[in-house]
Amino acid sequence: MGSFYQETLPFQHPEEIEQKLIQLLTRDIESSEELEQWLIDQSDLYDQLEEGLTGHYIDFQCQSDSEEAKKAFEHDQTIIEPILKKYEAELDDKFLKSPYVDSLHKEKYARLIRSKQNAQQLFRSENIELEVQENKLSTDYFEHTGGLMVDWHGKESTLSEIAVHLQDEERETRKLAYEKNGSAYQSVKDELQTIMNELIAIRQQKAKNAGLDNYRDYMFKKYERFDYTAEDCHTLADAVQKHVTPLKESIQKKHQSELGVDTYRPWDTKAVLPGQTPLQPFQDRDELVNTSHSIFQQLDERFSGLLSTMDERGMLDLTTRKGKAPGGFCAPLPVSGLSFIFMNAATTQDDMITLLHEMGHCIHNDLKRHLPLAVYRDTPMESSELASMTMELFTMDKWDQFYSNHEDLNRAKKEHLEGIIQFLPMGIAVDQFQHWLYENPTHTAEERNAKFFELQKKLNGETVDWSDYEQYAENSWLRILHIFEVPFYFIEYVIAQLGALQMFKQYRENPDQALANYKQALSLGNTGSLFDIYEAAGISFDFSSEKIQELMTFLQDELQKVSS
Repeated sequence: MGSFYQETLPFQHPEEIEQKLIQLLTRDIESSEELEQWLIDQSDLYDQLEEGLTGHYIDFQCQSDSEEAKKAFEHDQTIIEPILKKYEAELDDKFLKSPYVDSLHKEKYARLIRSKQNAQQLFRSENIELEVQENKLSTDYFEHTGGLMVDWHGKESTLSEIAVHLQDEERETRKLAYEKNGSAYQSVKDELQTIMNELIAIRQQKAKNAGLDNYRDYMFKKYERFDYTAEDCHTLADAVQKHVTPLKESIQKKHQSELGVDTYRPWDTKAVLPGQTPLQPFQDRDELVNTSHSIFQQLDERFSGLLSTMDERGMLDLTTRKGKAPGGFCAPLPVSGLSFIFMNAATTQDDMITLLHEMGHCIHNDLKRHLPLAVYRDTPMESSELASMTMELFTMDKWDQFYSNHEDLNRAKKEHLEGIIQFLPMGIAVDQFQHWLYENPTHTAEERNAKFFELQKKLNGETVDWSDYEQYAENSWLRILHIFEVPFYFIEYVIAQLGALQMFKQYRENPDQALANYKQALSLGNTGSLFDIYEAAGISFDFSSEKIQELMTFLQDELQKVSS
């Protein structure tokens, strides 16, 4: 459907795709040089498959109410992907059994070999059908949430459009927006809870088939989390609760006092202060793109050139509309050599940050294009999110392009820096919630909701008064698409945010060197460990209690500069 991607394979003729995979599988390999060429040819075919599969996924996200887009996406899920998974496993076996593996350059291929060994250990043919069912349930989630609309004073509006009113000066307006938004998800909560029940059963069975105790352990292997453990996540949670949660509570209590309200309700948390209006850094889509281009031009002309090319090629779907899936993402298209940005902008400060964030991913994809093997361009999310979250902070000194008013500029910076403090405990809550989900797979929907509410209060603090709206809080995890579509993808945001703060601290000390380190680290792709990537960036892969305390001190100093 879309014209932004290159479909070089006959997806409607899966037997032809299968034949290409069989040709790789049956090729004779008589030397280490031939084995290296085989890896390159395999990677090229995988790139073509990824381009088409990703293009169809984007089509469906952009038009989740389109039967044509849905049909193509479901065809991929039920026909193409099972074929690919079957042959991926067989191709991994062929590679690992080759007598020429030991002749390959050890430093160059060590991570690739370990990756294929890990995939081989995890693969079970009976899981292919389970993953088809799992993907179908994820699609069902988007069908239920992508079409959610509410009536706002007689106008049918998307949830992204309604969310703007959560910042309104008028408390009753905020309350109405909160209730409308929450009620929309309440209207489909039973369906979404049923989807999650089925997902947990399927995912637990996949783990059992692979000989693992629970799905959490399965996903740690799947994500190749070789550099930290589940226990490290729990230790990180304790550190965030100790050093960040009190700061979040302090920010909220101060906000409550400035609002002049006796109780701090859930519709107060994003409210502007009396006499203020919500920040509006741009008026429309083109202004967002053009102003972002000016910012990137000042940072690095390669960055601004990339944004221009993406815009010219129709790879920026930025505005909210009916029938469009929620959320935002950046998707690499390896054959086209570019990335696609999907988001639901409604002229807010968050929308501005989202584009800068997603461009960080695009820049990362561009900087690792030179790597010939797809496996080394497929970076772990802890470094992918480092790229995007760092870009948010590197651009901050140039936000005057969006805000000509000095007071608004400082307010925007303050909101963003405080937002980091506000996010970290919530990010941990979502991660710990998923640990609990899959460590206790026989729980009920009621227990699930109660656990999420418990974690929110423990990590976010108890400043917010949820009286009469406990159900909204308990069910608020339903809007987090990661839990449904990409389980256990959330702790990376927390880890990368801590890394991005280190990058920001470095940038404050030496902007040119920090930018050079950033580009050097991103260009490594997946050729080194997370420790290697972070070291190349001039920072440490460290989320100890001491490091978090140090970064919170730095963050408070930065906040002081824009709060005076």
